[in-house]
Amino acid sequence: MNYEAARQFFEREGHVRVPRKHIERIIVGEDQAERQLWLGAWIGKQRSRARTLPPERIGQLSAIGMRWV
Repeated sequence: MNYEAARQFFEREGHVRVPRKHIERIIVGEDQAERQLWLGAWIGKQRSRARTLPPERIGQLSAIGMRWV
């Protein structure tokens, strides 16, 4: 779900330089429920844990322009 929020942000803004306190709203599930995710904090955690992330996650985030440093 967090990756979907990052992809949504990227598609709207053209980058993933997300402010630390940014909250992204996404629609999930068949019932179209709105969720609010602390996207900025999640992006920061992904950067700090880059060495331990699975290659698939690194590939996904790199594909939407993630800056790792």
